This record gives sequence, C-alpha cells and structure tokens, in this order.
Amino acid sequence: MTLSPEEMIAAIKGKLIVSCQAYPGEPLREPHITAMMAKAVVEGGAAAVRVQGIEDIKATAQAVDVPVVGLWKDGHEGVYITPTPAHAKACVEAGAQIVAIDATDRPRPDGSTFADCVKAVKEANPNALVMADCSCVEDGIAAEKAGADFIGTTLAGYTPSREKTPGPDFELIDQMLAAVSKPVIVEGRIHKPADLAAVMEKGAWSACVGTAITHPTSLTRWFIDAID
Repeated sequence: MTLSPEEMIAAIKGKLIVSCQAYPGEPLREPHITAMMAKAVVEGGAAAVRVQGIEDIKATAQAVDVPVVGLWKDGHEGVYITPTPAHAKACVEAGAQIVAIDATDRPRPDGSTFADCVKAVKEANPNALVMADCSCVEDGIAAEKAGADFIGTTLAGYTPSREKTPGPDFELIDQMLAAVSKPVIVEGRIHKPADLAAVMEKGAWSACVGTAITHPTSLTRWFIDAID
C-alpha cells in the first residue's frame, strides 16, 4: 500500500498493531505462513502488522493492505533488532513502510548509532517511518532527538535499564508519554484485552500485541500451566 507519512501515522492512531512472528525452528517459521497470519489479523481489525525477517516482510507486504512494521533480528545478544544501517535499509527495500530499530544506547555490532540507522531508512525511502524500540525513558528522549517517528516501549524489561514487569510497564508508559512529543506505541506483555484497553486509556498512540494473539505455542503453555 502507498500512504504518506502523515496518513500512516493517522492510520494507527487509537488502533491495534499485531506482531506476527515465529522463532527459528518453530513450525510456523515460514514467510508464507507469516503472511497468512498477517492477513488473518488484518481481517480481525489490526491496523498494521509487525513482521521480522526480510523474506517475511516481502511476503507480508504483498499480502496485506495495511502498514507493515518491519525489523530484522540478527543474533540473540545485545543489539539485534535491526542493528545496523544496512539492516535498516534492507527492511525498507523489502517493503516495510515503518522500520523498527533498537534505540538503546548499547553498542552496535558495526559501531554505528541509532541516528545512522534512521538516516539509512530515510535515504532508502523518504516516506518510510522509524519506530524506536526503547527500554527506558532516556532511550525515548534520545530517539526522538535522533529523528524517530514513533517511540516504542518494546525493550522495557529486556535490558538492565528496567526490571521486567509481569504485564505492561505502566510506570514507563506514563514516563514516556510525559517526556516525548512523538507518538508512543506501547509494546510488551499486553496479554489480555483489558491490558490493551488500559494502555490506550493512558494515552498511547497505538499498541502492539504479539504473543497473546499470534504465538500458539505460548498460548498453549499458558493454559497447560493453569492445570499443572
């Protein structure tokens, strides 16, 4: 789909983004399955989808008519969510209208900065937007200054900056909304519809839900844990 940056920002206001991802080695870890999963959640009302991996981005961009938030996870430690400008550019070229990038202050594998990654996105497509995956309010403030279009709470609880909360990190959400002027996308441990309603009531621009909608292995374990 072709939307202006302003139209994309407006398209997700007050709406749900659904993350459609499977981990390496899992049965659903195939680009065409990701694309079909994305189609299914769009039919359910998702205003955008978040997808990992170049081939998955390509397949999904062709399958749905909503903005695709693309990222490229490379590795498992440190900065691995779209860690370099080259990764960011590749996501745009694959069809991502919004590129999610680790916005923490941790060192990147090639020595680049978050700002370098933002620049790579804008050079690849001036209409593409950047979602900063942050771990704390300081990340959000720095990401806004570096040119991010959206500030996400994606990495809260996954770095030493903050402890991991059992559900959404409501304290961080309040801090972020008070500290930045860019739209805040809440992501992370939104496990129930009530969680989604609560974060939106706080003033989030949008929210992203993944595991609780698109990861059947985890969902099954939640139910099994209730009877074990």
